[in-house]
Amino acid sequence: MARAMFEYTKTVLKKVSFNSDLFCKELEKALNRLLPYEIEELAIWLRQFTANKPELYVCMTLMK
Repeated sequence: MARAMFEYTKTVLKKVSFNSDLFCKELEKALNRLLPYEIEELAIWLRQFTANKPELYVCMTLMK
């Protein structure tokens, strides 16, 4: 179940990545929903996913 939530979170973040406000909101929801080790995995995934999307860097402050 938890793994499914992690995969779902990644899918949602990919779909809303066109809008940084939506992306930040969904990221905040994910951080409240996921387990601590999944948040660590999400941080790694986000670094790779946002590498060529500088408009989403502002949302990375939520990861701290």
